Amino acid sequence: MSRTGTPEAGGSPLPDDDDIAAAGGETHEAGDGTGGETRQLTADAAHHGVRLDKALSDLVPELSRSYLQQLLSQGCVQLNGQPASKPAAKVKAGDRIAVEIHPTEQSQAFKPEAMELDVVHEDAHLLVIHKPAGLVVHPAPGNWSGTLLNGLLGRDPKASLVPRAGIVHRLDKDTSGLMVVARDRATMDALIRMIAAREVSRQYLALAWGRWRHAPQRRVTAAVGRDPRNRLRMAVVDLATQAGKPAQTDIDLLAGNAEASLVRCTLHTGRTHQIRVHMASLQHPLVGDALYGGAPGGGLQRQALHAFRLAFTHPVTGVAMQWHAPLPSDMQAALDFWGLGYNYP
Repeated sequence: MSRTGTPEAGGSPLPDDDDIAAAGGETHEAGDGTGGETRQLTADAAHHGVRLDKALSDLVPELSRSYLQQLLSQGCVQLNGQPASKPAAKVKAGDRIAVEIHPTEQSQAFKPEAMELDVVHEDAHLLVIHKPAGLVVHPAPGNWSGTLLNGLLGRDPKASLVPRAGIVHRLDKDTSGLMVVARDRATMDALIRMIAAREVSRQYLALAWGRWRHAPQRRVTAAVGRDPRNRLRMAVVDLATQAGKPAQTDIDLLAGNAEASLVRCTLHTGRTHQIRVHMASLQHPLVGDALYGGAPGGGLQRQALHAFRLAFTHPVTGVAMQWHAPLPSDMQAALDFWGLGYNYP
């Protein structure tokens, strides 16, 4: 899976939603609980001439290839009694391979944790969750525990049978709002197809700096890619000269004054930090979004972005469904501070 995203505020690059849809799901090993265990393996004729990391993934199928590559780099693998650290080393039939398997932060990241989750809808096939600001969605460097994925595994043991515990799209750590989570593989695959086909409607409320300078309804069609001047963030890019992906956001002005503007953003693509990048490109960075030039204000210390509406046709029952999540208290307080009133949804 491509991991072209930028960090979730202290995390590591994560895939954007369209990367998830394109990949169709991926798996991760849970903590194997085998601290200090050494596996003694023998390569057979099927592994003759095969890369060492590939042979290992065949011989130890419960561990991911990326994790086994980590063990190679850490000197935990021996080939015929000699240290082996190169994943591309060729294996011969009859070779003896010893693998010392020990827990790492990453190998133990995908474990259940007790967590209070705000579930706004639940049926046999999916959940809709209201994620609070500050909760990381997926384990990554800097956030190997305490994530939504850990909470989903703790809430339902069956979540471990679904890649990423059923997570099919994500919100940045400091973005609040609605997310859908699959409870079985068939539903997950269906939701991924629906997201790729733009059949899942996701709308956000955002509070941006400054008096709105554009038409009340504005469509932004601008590719998003890695910022060449700052690799920790994304930017609007020219696909003729820079790597990136097409992105489209519809923006509607809801309320505003000389200080700030409240807008509704409708996603047509799911690029990493898409709304934050597009708003900054219009010279209206989000309040509290320091990464993209938005200073704190109105009491907000995090980006003023909230996924307030989610709608789709249920992939199993065929029923049209939609949910709305009220603004969190910090964003409402900022609206009150600037005297911005709006009845939503």
